[in-house]
Parts: sequence; structure tokens; C-alpha cells
Amino acid sequence: MITTEQNWKIGDCIDLMRELPDKSIDMVLTSPPYDTLREYGNNSNFRYEETIPELYRVVKDGGVVVWIVGDETVDGDESGSSFRQALFFKDTGFKLNDTMIWNKGGFTATGALPHRYGQVFEYMFIFTKGKAKTFNPIKDRPNKGCGKRRQMGTIREKDGTTVPMRGRLKISPPFGQRFNVWNVFPEMSSKNRTGHPAQFSEQIARDHILSWSNEGDMVLDPFVGGGTTLKVCRLTNRNGIGFEINPDYESLIKNSCLSHMPHLSKYI
Repeated sequence: MITTEQNWKIGDCIDLMRELPDKSIDMVLTSPPYDTLREYGNNSNFRYEETIPELYRVVKDGGVVVWIVGDETVDGDESGSSFRQALFFKDTGFKLNDTMIWNKGGFTATGALPHRYGQVFEYMFIFTKGKAKTFNPIKDRPNKGCGKRRQMGTIREKDGTTVPMRGRLKISPPFGQRFNVWNVFPEMSSKNRTGHPAQFSEQIARDHILSWSNEGDMVLDPFVGGGTTLKVCRLTNRNGIGFEINPDYESLIKNSCLSHMPHLSKYI
């Protein structure tokens, strides 16, 4: 059981999620193992066919699952695991609200440049249980027409053409809503590295948590790794809980959780 003293637990996430009540989670943010691209203490493989139905059970109606994943390439052939998982989410009952792209902006030497273009992105699938109850869009895209008065909206005529709506002028704001390709460099600074082999980007975690949840919401990371999701939950006044199968990472999680704000998870 997750308590107010500790908002993570070591063990298999499938077993630990079975301890959670139905419809108790507002949002899930996680990045499961990418095939065998990284070694996590011999715990790289996970059973998504058992994990995803448990996620569907514990997520509230209107809740969101952010599933960030990539594929391994073996002998010039991508595994396609990300697509299989996405389709299984849909078969389980989730809606695929958006297929987002995390553009890392650089090649990480995982792949074969003589045979294909360098891999610089990962998928960020946004699944919803029904219609999403929360969406707080980030508006940081510079608007070239900032400050200019422009016509808003059109009306379609019977012949199929469109004409501007009269009397609907609006001043363009300085920033527009972000698109679904996010350009964020991975965590490379040795100052911020935790020691986890596939450290989660704090900016990616923060921007998704702000987008798909509200203060006080319950956020779950079933593959919590080094604890980045829990750290960001504290910094954004969310209640975060996490599960991690590898006991070697517990010290990383503890450092992430306890070295920042004293915002702790409530009982579930």
C-alpha cells in the first residue's frame, strides 16, 4: 500500500496495480522498456498484455494515459512494438487521442546510419478512457501575427466556397497553442544525471502533467525508473505514485522524491 511516508513501491507493476481501487487514477505518465535497447538489471521485458488492462481498470473515466515508447532495430528491421502496444490499448477500450512525437534533436547512436536516416524521435501516444476530462494546452508557440487585427472564422457558401465572417475581428495573441511535435533535448548534463540508463526527461514529464491533469490529481507511473515523474508531480502539486520492479533503483527514486518539495501522495 502506498502511504503518506512513501509514494513508491518496489515490485511488479501488474501485481501492485491490482492493489489499487477501480477508477482511482486521473492520469498515467510512463515510458516502459523499449524492447531490449537498455538493460535494467535483467528486468527489461514487460508484459504489456497484462499491464494495459490493469491501467484501463484503475484509470478514471475521462482519464489520460501518456505512453512514451520507441522500437528496437535488429538486422535492419524495426520491432514495431510501439504499434502493437498502441493497437492493444485500443482493443482494450482506450481511445487513441493523439500520436505525438518527441523530437530529441540529435542522433543517439542507436541505429545504422549507413543504411537509414538517424533515429531522433520517440512516440508519445495519448490514450483516453472516453473523452478526456482535462486538457490544459501549452501556449508557447510564437505567433508571427502578434498584435495584428485579423478576421476570425469563415462561412461556407452553397457552392462550396468560403467567405470571412463579418464583424469578428480579433487581435492575435503573442503565443499560440503548441503543436504535437515537441522539440526537447534528452537529459545529457552530467549535473542532472541520476544514474538510470534511460533517464526520463523532466521537461517532457512536466509538460505532459501540466497538459493532462490538474493540481491535486492522482498521477501514476508504473515504470517509475529513477523517479522523475514523482519529482515533477511534487513540483506541480499533483499526487504521484510509482512502481518499479528493480530494487537497485530505489535509491534513485528516493533521491528524486525526497530532495525536493515535501508534497507527498495521499492514501489510495
